[in-house]
Amino acid sequence: MYLSKLFIPITKDLPAEAKIKSHQLMLRTGMIKQSSAGIYSWLPLGFKVMKKIEQIVREEQNAVGAQEMLMPTIQSSEIWKESGRYEDYGEEMLRIKDRQGREMLYGPTNEELITDIFRSSVKSYKSLPQILYHIQWKFRDEIRPRFGVMRCKEFFMKDAYSFDLSDEEAKKSYNKMFYSYLKTFNRIGLKAIPMSADTGPIGGDLSHEFIILAETGESKIYADKNIFEINLNQYEFNDTSLKKMREDFTKIYAVTDEKYKEEEFNQKVKKENQMFTKGIEVGHIFYFSDKYSKPMNCLIDDKDGKKTSVKMGSYGIGVSRLVGAIIEANYNNDVMKWPRNISPFDIVILPSISKNNRKNFEKAEKIYKELKKQNIDVLLDDVDENMSNKFKKHDLIGVPYQIIVGSKSEEDNFEFKELNSKSEILTLDKIIKKIKN
Repeated sequence: MYLSKLFIPITKDLPAEAKIKSHQLMLRTGMIKQSSAGIYSWLPLGFKVMKKIEQIVREEQNAVGAQEMLMPTIQSSEIWKESGRYEDYGEEMLRIKDRQGREMLYGPTNEELITDIFRSSVKSYKSLPQILYHIQWKFRDEIRPRFGVMRCKEFFMKDAYSFDLSDEEAKKSYNKMFYSYLKTFNRIGLKAIPMSADTGPIGGDLSHEFIILAETGESKIYADKNIFEINLNQYEFNDTSLKKMREDFTKIYAVTDEKYKEEEFNQKVKKENQMFTKGIEVGHIFYFSDKYSKPMNCLIDDKDGKKTSVKMGSYGIGVSRLVGAIIEANYNNDVMKWPRNISPFDIVILPSISKNNRKNFEKAEKIYKELKKQNIDVLLDDVDENMSNKFKKHDLIGVPYQIIVGSKSEEDNFEFKELNSKSEILTLDKIIKKIKN
């Protein structure tokens, strides 16, 4: 992609309404544009990052046996009345009527709809277990949307739902998703801590939030620093190992402020290991047994031919929120640095060009074509402006690697720079190897 062709409305001024870095940087770099309070358009740069995160989330869901589907954004109120949540959910639910006067809603979550789908299709324990998921837009009418994509009204979310015959089997599905979440966050460069948390309007008696440390986070967290020492790679993907994994994580003290008790914290955690700070919730998993299946009459035949309510859990990751969370975790002053696998581009070429000297641009174009042949996603800055402005702009965007074509470039040797690091002179072959590795 040539920068002159890319729709990327970068602004110089700091947006007055943006209070945290991720919101400021996403607006400044033209990743998003506010449509109305808490609702954003995702412009090409931001959309590309979000779709890469979505694909990683999808791959890790598929890896644990979850099956992708797609449910609509608009739901009937009838199934919510069956579950008893229609009135209880509160003013965050956007309620609407169609032209026939039927009560509808813009889905804030999908427990009712997935239960309705499941009960119409599965009747026997022989079809269990099942984990179904989709990645879809949600809407919650936040009373005070803030912090850009971190707390907005409309958001892009992966939500999964498990169906099992018994509580024991359901905990196995819960452990699979616990593992999948940790793997997902590791892949996008985040160290997420699973923390015991309240279940809120979803319900149930077992719940974990996945929190990343960030001073701008809304969650207060209290934890034992030893939780960072657990190596996820030691666990195998089987029921016994996954059960041990969850036990290893949950026996170390880590809770959000809703579950924090000072006396318990001081008893269980040595002073030198105590950590109390703020964090950002990037995922939440729940086990709620038959909270929805029982009132909605979602029954299956067990091994003895008796009707029993299917046992369920739900599992959410805010895909759009992760874009902001990754910025909060990785920015340095006004420099973003994307993990390579979600960066909008793998590398940017910065030629020093002017109207009177096109040689550097010609070199840059040759490099650009070669990188494209190697299936490297490359951005070529073909805009005629001074190098100082180019560096500031691309530091702001945060593409992890740069090739600088200027006075230090000779024949097949070019100045190569990793963001926030010193530059080095390398051949194009070595640069390609470095990027691919």
